[in-house]
Amino acid sequence: MNSTAEKYSQLIKSKAKSFGFQNCGISKADFLEEDARHLEKWLKNNYHGEMKYMENHFDKRLDPRLLVEGSKSVISLSYNYFPEEKISALENYKISKYAYAEDYHEVVKEILRELVAELQTEIGEFNFRVFVDSAPVMERSWAKKSGIGWVGKNANLITKQSGSFYFLAEIICDLDLVSDHETTDHCGSCRKCIDACPTDAIVSEKIVDGSKCISYATIELKNEIPDYFKDRMEDWMFGCDICQDVCPWNRFSAPNLQNKFKPNDSLKNFKKGEWKELTQEMFSEIFRKSPVKRTKFAGLKRNIEFLNRSSDKNSEIL
Repeated sequence: MNSTAEKYSQLIKSKAKSFGFQNCGISKADFLEEDARHLEKWLKNNYHGEMKYMENHFDKRLDPRLLVEGSKSVISLSYNYFPEEKISALENYKISKYAYAEDYHEVVKEILRELVAELQTEIGEFNFRVFVDSAPVMERSWAKKSGIGWVGKNANLITKQSGSFYFLAEIICDLDLVSDHETTDHCGSCRKCIDACPTDAIVSEKIVDGSKCISYATIELKNEIPDYFKDRMEDWMFGCDICQDVCPWNRFSAPNLQNKFKPNDSLKNFKKGEWKELTQEMFSEIFRKSPVKRTKFAGLKRNIEFLNRSSDKNSEIL
Protein backbone atom coordinates (compact mmCIF):
# COMPACT_ATOMS: atom_id res chain seq x y z
CA MET A 1 0.00 0.00 0.00
CA ASN A 2 1.24 3.50 -0.87
CA SER A 3 2.32 5.06 2.44
CA THR A 4 1.72 8.62 1.15
CA ALA A 5 -1.83 7.71 0.06
CA GLU A 6 -2.47 6.16 3.49
CA LYS A 7 -1.04 9.19 5.29
CA TYR A 8 -3.08 11.69 3.25
CA SER A 9 -6.27 9.63 3.61
CA GLN A 10 -5.94 9.57 7.41
CA LEU A 11 -5.13 13.28 7.48
CA ILE A 12 -8.23 14.14 5.42
CA LYS A 13 -10.50 12.09 7.70
CA SER A 14 -8.99 13.60 10.83
CA LYS A 15 -9.35 17.15 9.46
CA ALA A 16 -12.93 16.47 8.32
CA LYS A 17 -13.86 15.49 11.87
CA SER A 18 -12.23 18.61 13.30
CA PHE A 19 -14.30 20.73 10.90
CA GLY A 20 -17.52 19.19 12.19
CA PHE A 21 -18.26 16.55 9.58
CA GLN A 22 -19.93 13.41 10.95
CA ASN A 23 -18.40 10.95 8.51
CA CYS A 24 -15.78 10.95 5.80
CA GLY A 25 -15.15 8.18 3.28
CA ILE A 26 -13.09 7.86 0.12
CA SER A 27 -13.72 6.11 -3.19
CA LYS A 28 -11.84 5.90 -6.48
CA ALA A 29 -12.97 8.41 -9.11
CA ASP A 30 -14.34 6.04 -11.72
CA PHE A 31 -17.38 5.44 -13.93
CA LEU A 32 -20.51 4.47 -11.96
CA GLU A 33 -21.54 1.57 -14.15
CA GLU A 34 -24.34 0.17 -11.99
CA ASP A 35 -25.82 3.62 -11.42
CA ALA A 36 -25.88 4.28 -15.16
CA ARG A 37 -28.46 1.51 -15.66
CA HIS A 38 -30.55 2.64 -12.68
CA LEU A 39 -30.51 6.30 -13.72
CA GLU A 40 -31.45 5.45 -17.30
CA LYS A 41 -34.41 3.36 -16.12
CA TRP A 42 -35.51 5.99 -13.58
CA LEU A 43 -35.52 8.69 -16.26
CA LYS A 44 -37.29 6.40 -18.73
CA ASN A 45 -40.09 5.86 -16.18
CA ASN A 46 -40.41 9.65 -15.91
CA TYR A 47 -39.90 9.47 -12.14
CA HIS A 48 -38.15 12.85 -12.38
CA GLY A 49 -41.38 14.59 -13.42
CA GLU A 50 -40.59 18.18 -14.41
CA MET A 51 -37.01 17.99 -13.11
CA LYS A 52 -35.68 18.08 -16.66
CA TYR A 53 -32.21 19.01 -15.42
CA MET A 54 -31.87 15.37 -14.34
CA GLU A 55 -31.66 14.46 -18.04
CA ASN A 56 -28.72 16.81 -18.57
CA HIS A 57 -25.02 15.91 -18.29
CA PHE A 58 -25.74 12.18 -18.12
CA ASP A 59 -22.07 11.24 -18.60
CA LYS A 60 -20.81 13.82 -16.10
CA ARG A 61 -23.19 12.49 -13.47
CA LEU A 62 -21.63 9.09 -13.78
CA ASP A 63 -17.95 9.96 -14.21
CA PRO A 64 -16.29 12.53 -11.89
CA ARG A 65 -13.24 12.61 -14.14
CA LEU A 66 -15.36 14.65 -16.55
CA LEU A 67 -16.06 17.20 -13.80
CA VAL A 68 -12.52 17.55 -12.44
CA GLU A 69 -9.63 17.02 -14.83
CA GLY A 70 -7.21 14.37 -13.66
CA SER A 71 -9.36 13.42 -10.67
CA LYS A 72 -8.45 10.21 -8.89
CA SER A 73 -10.52 10.30 -5.70
CA VAL A 74 -13.98 11.27 -4.48
CA ILE A 75 -14.00 12.29 -0.82
CA SER A 76 -17.55 11.97 0.55
CA LEU A 77 -18.60 13.73 3.74
CA SER A 78 -21.75 13.97 5.83
CA TYR A 79 -22.84 16.97 7.91
CA ASN A 80 -25.53 16.68 10.58
CA TYR A 81 -28.59 18.93 10.40
CA PHE A 82 -30.90 17.26 12.94
CA PRO A 83 -32.36 20.11 15.02
CA GLU A 84 -32.19 20.49 18.77
CA GLU A 85 -35.88 21.40 18.77
CA LYS A 86 -38.57 20.60 16.24
CA ILE A 87 -40.88 23.36 15.08
CA SER A 88 -44.34 22.64 16.43
CA ALA A 89 -46.90 21.52 13.85
CA LEU A 90 -49.75 22.62 16.12
CA GLU A 91 -51.80 25.16 14.13
CA ASN A 92 -48.81 25.52 11.84
CA TYR A 93 -47.78 24.30 8.42
CA LYS A 94 -44.79 21.98 8.25
CA ILE A 95 -41.35 22.57 6.79
CA SER A 96 -38.50 20.08 6.32
CA LYS A 97 -35.93 20.15 9.11
CA TYR A 98 -33.10 20.91 6.70
CA ALA A 99 -34.81 24.22 5.86
CA TYR A 100 -35.24 25.46 9.44
CA ALA A 101 -32.32 27.85 9.21
CA GLU A 102 -29.59 29.11 6.86
CA ASP A 103 -29.07 27.61 3.42
CA TYR A 104 -26.94 24.49 3.78
CA HIS A 105 -25.47 24.94 0.28
CA GLU A 106 -23.64 28.05 1.45
CA VAL A 107 -22.89 26.98 5.03
CA VAL A 108 -21.43 23.54 4.24
CA LYS A 109 -19.63 24.70 1.09
CA GLU A 110 -17.85 27.41 3.05
CA ILE A 111 -16.72 24.84 5.64
CA LEU A 112 -15.52 22.58 2.80
CA ARG A 113 -13.45 25.40 1.29
CA GLU A 114 -11.83 26.11 4.66
CA LEU A 115 -11.12 22.39 5.09
CA VAL A 116 -9.42 22.16 1.67
CA ALA A 117 -7.41 25.34 2.30
CA GLU A 118 -6.05 23.82 5.50
CA LEU A 119 -5.32 20.50 3.76
CA GLN A 120 -3.36 22.33 1.06
CA THR A 121 -1.13 23.99 3.65
CA GLU A 122 -0.10 20.52 4.83
CA ILE A 123 -0.25 18.47 1.62
CA GLY A 124 0.58 21.14 -0.94
CA GLU A 125 -1.46 22.31 -3.92
CA PHE A 126 -3.82 19.81 -5.58
CA ASN A 127 -6.58 20.13 -8.15
CA PHE A 128 -10.10 19.89 -6.73
CA ARG A 129 -13.74 20.98 -6.77
CA VAL A 130 -16.16 20.97 -3.84
CA PHE A 131 -19.84 20.09 -4.15
CA VAL A 132 -22.85 20.39 -1.84
CA ASP A 133 -26.01 19.16 -3.52
CA SER A 134 -24.95 21.02 -6.64
CA ALA A 135 -23.70 20.19 -10.14
CA PRO A 136 -24.32 16.76 -11.69
CA VAL A 137 -22.86 14.64 -8.86
CA MET A 138 -24.41 11.35 -7.70
CA GLU A 139 -23.83 12.18 -4.04
CA ARG A 140 -25.66 9.22 -2.56
CA SER A 141 -23.82 6.73 -4.82
CA TRP A 142 -20.40 8.09 -3.88
CA ALA A 143 -21.27 8.19 -0.17
CA LYS A 144 -22.45 4.57 -0.41
CA LYS A 145 -19.26 3.50 -2.23
CA SER A 146 -17.16 5.22 0.42
CA GLY A 147 -18.87 3.33 3.25
CA ILE A 148 -20.67 6.26 4.91
CA GLY A 149 -23.98 4.38 4.83
CA TRP A 150 -26.38 2.23 2.84
CA VAL A 151 -29.30 3.25 0.64
CA GLY A 152 -32.52 2.74 2.56
CA LYS A 153 -35.88 1.72 1.14
CA ASN A 154 -36.81 5.41 1.03
CA ALA A 155 -33.74 6.00 -1.21
CA ASN A 156 -32.03 8.06 1.50
CA LEU A 157 -28.56 7.23 2.72
CA ILE A 158 -28.71 5.77 6.23
CA THR A 159 -25.91 5.41 8.76
CA LYS A 160 -26.15 3.08 11.76
CA GLN A 161 -24.75 5.58 14.26
CA SER A 162 -26.70 8.65 13.17
CA GLY A 163 -29.66 7.82 10.93
CA SER A 164 -30.22 9.95 7.83
CA PHE A 165 -30.70 13.60 8.83
CA TYR A 166 -27.47 14.84 7.28
CA PHE A 167 -26.26 16.64 4.19
CA LEU A 168 -23.85 15.00 1.77
CA ALA A 169 -20.88 16.82 0.28
CA GLU A 170 -17.91 15.90 -1.91
CA ILE A 171 -14.37 16.92 -2.67
CA ILE A 172 -13.39 15.54 -6.07
CA CYS A 173 -9.62 15.81 -6.40
CA ASP A 174 -6.50 14.54 -8.15
CA LEU A 175 -4.96 13.08 -4.98
CA ASP A 176 -4.23 9.37 -5.03
CA LEU A 177 -5.94 8.13 -1.85
CA VAL A 178 -6.94 4.84 -0.19
CA SER A 179 -10.50 3.80 -1.03
CA ASP A 180 -12.91 2.60 1.67
CA HIS A 181 -15.32 -0.33 1.46
CA GLU A 182 -19.10 -0.23 1.23
CA THR A 183 -21.06 -1.00 4.36
CA THR A 184 -23.89 -3.56 4.62
CA ASP A 185 -27.63 -2.90 4.32
CA HIS A 186 -29.52 -2.84 7.63
CA CYS A 187 -33.13 -2.17 6.61
CA GLY A 188 -34.08 -5.84 6.84
CA SER A 189 -37.82 -6.50 6.46
CA CYS A 190 -38.79 -3.03 7.79
CA ARG A 191 -41.33 -1.21 5.59
CA LYS A 192 -42.14 1.77 7.80
CA CYS A 193 -41.08 4.40 5.25
CA ILE A 194 -42.98 2.71 2.41
CA ASP A 195 -46.17 2.32 4.47
CA ALA A 196 -46.02 5.86 5.91
CA CYS A 197 -45.68 7.74 2.60
CA PRO A 198 -49.09 9.40 2.05
CA THR A 199 -48.57 9.75 -1.71
CA ASP A 200 -47.19 6.25 -2.39
CA ALA A 201 -44.05 7.85 -3.82
CA ILE A 202 -41.82 4.90 -2.80
CA VAL A 203 -42.82 2.64 -5.69
CA SER A 204 -40.46 -0.19 -4.73
CA GLU A 205 -37.52 -0.66 -2.37
CA LYS A 206 -34.98 2.11 -2.94
CA ILE A 207 -36.94 3.54 -5.88
CA VAL A 208 -38.86 6.82 -5.45
CA ASP A 209 -41.21 8.22 -8.07
CA GLY A 210 -40.10 11.82 -7.62
CA SER A 211 -43.20 13.15 -9.37
CA LYS A 212 -45.35 11.72 -6.53
CA CYS A 213 -43.15 13.03 -3.70
CA ILE A 214 -44.42 15.89 -1.50
CA SER A 215 -40.93 17.47 -1.58
CA TYR A 216 -41.12 17.53 -5.37
CA ALA A 217 -44.62 19.04 -5.35
CA THR A 218 -43.68 21.80 -2.90
CA ILE A 219 -40.19 22.65 -4.21
CA GLU A 220 -39.32 21.35 -7.68
CA LEU A 221 -42.70 21.62 -9.36
CA LYS A 222 -43.14 25.01 -11.01
CA ASN A 223 -46.71 24.58 -12.28
CA GLU A 224 -49.91 24.03 -10.34
CA ILE A 225 -49.91 21.14 -7.85
CA PRO A 226 -51.88 18.23 -9.40
CA ASP A 227 -55.14 17.03 -7.85
CA TYR A 228 -53.33 13.78 -7.04
CA PHE A 229 -51.85 15.52 -3.98
CA LYS A 230 -55.18 16.70 -2.56
CA ASP A 231 -55.75 15.46 1.01
CA ARG A 232 -52.32 13.76 0.92
CA MET A 233 -49.99 16.65 1.80
CA GLU A 234 -50.38 16.39 5.59
CA ASP A 235 -49.76 20.15 5.98
CA TRP A 236 -46.26 20.17 4.43
CA MET A 237 -45.67 23.57 2.84
CA PHE A 238 -41.98 23.01 2.00
CA GLY A 239 -40.42 19.57 1.65
CA CYS A 240 -41.40 16.50 3.66
CA ASP A 241 -39.70 14.43 6.37
CA ILE A 242 -42.24 11.62 6.81
CA CYS A 243 -40.12 8.74 5.46
CA GLN A 244 -37.20 9.86 7.63
CA ASP A 245 -39.26 10.57 10.76
CA VAL A 246 -40.60 6.99 10.81
CA CYS A 247 -37.21 5.36 10.14
CA PRO A 248 -36.07 3.40 13.24
CA TRP A 249 -32.43 4.34 12.60
CA ASN A 250 -33.26 8.01 13.19
CA ARG A 251 -33.79 7.33 16.87
CA PHE A 252 -30.00 7.72 16.97
CA SER A 253 -30.09 11.22 15.47
CA ALA A 254 -28.39 13.73 17.76
CA PRO A 255 -28.81 17.53 17.58
CA ASN A 256 -26.34 19.34 15.33
CA LEU A 257 -23.85 21.80 16.83
CA GLN A 258 -23.94 24.33 13.99
CA ASN A 259 -25.24 27.74 15.13
CA LYS A 260 -26.25 28.62 11.59
CA PHE A 261 -28.69 25.69 11.62
CA LYS A 262 -30.64 26.93 14.65
CA PRO A 263 -34.37 27.27 13.77
CA ASN A 264 -35.54 30.64 12.51
CA ASP A 265 -37.70 32.28 15.22
CA SER A 266 -40.27 33.40 12.65
CA LEU A 267 -40.91 29.80 11.63
CA LYS A 268 -41.49 28.82 15.25
CA ASN A 269 -43.91 31.64 15.98
CA PHE A 270 -46.04 31.67 12.82
CA LYS A 271 -49.46 30.02 12.70
CA LYS A 272 -51.54 28.90 9.73
CA GLY A 273 -53.58 32.13 9.67
CA GLU A 274 -50.41 34.23 9.45
CA TRP A 275 -48.91 32.07 6.69
CA LYS A 276 -52.06 32.68 4.65
CA GLU A 277 -51.36 36.43 4.87
CA LEU A 278 -47.73 36.04 3.73
CA THR A 279 -46.48 38.94 1.57
CA GLN A 280 -43.42 39.22 -0.68
CA GLU A 281 -41.76 41.51 1.91
CA MET A 282 -42.35 39.03 4.74
CA PHE A 283 -41.08 36.16 2.58
CA SER A 284 -37.90 38.06 1.69
CA GLU A 285 -37.22 38.88 5.33
CA ILE A 286 -37.97 35.44 6.84
CA PHE A 287 -36.24 33.38 4.14
CA ARG A 288 -33.41 35.78 3.22
CA LYS A 289 -30.71 33.15 3.90
CA SER A 290 -32.93 30.07 3.77
CA PRO A 291 -33.12 27.22 1.23
CA VAL A 292 -36.87 28.00 1.11
CA LYS A 293 -36.05 30.93 -1.17
CA ARG A 294 -35.53 28.31 -3.87
CA THR A 295 -39.29 27.88 -4.22
CA LYS A 296 -39.70 31.68 -4.37
CA PHE A 297 -42.59 33.64 -2.87
CA ALA A 298 -45.02 32.57 -5.62
CA GLY A 299 -44.19 28.89 -5.05
CA LEU A 300 -44.61 28.99 -1.27
CA LYS A 301 -47.85 30.99 -1.62
CA ARG A 302 -49.12 28.38 -4.09
CA ASN A 303 -48.30 25.59 -1.60
CA ILE A 304 -50.07 27.37 1.27
CA GLU A 305 -53.14 28.07 -0.86
CA PHE A 306 -53.27 24.44 -1.99
CA LEU A 307 -53.16 23.24 1.64
CA ASN A 308 -55.74 25.84 2.59
CA ARG A 309 -58.13 24.72 -0.16
CA SER A 310 -57.76 21.10 0.94
CA SER A 311 -58.48 21.91 4.60
CA ASP A 312 -61.49 24.10 3.66
CA LYS A 313 -62.88 21.25 1.58
CA ASN A 314 -62.42 18.84 4.50
CA SER A 315 -64.23 21.26 6.81
CA GLU A 316 -67.19 21.36 4.43
CA ILE A 317 -67.37 17.57 4.40
CA LEU A 318 -67.31 17.47 8.21
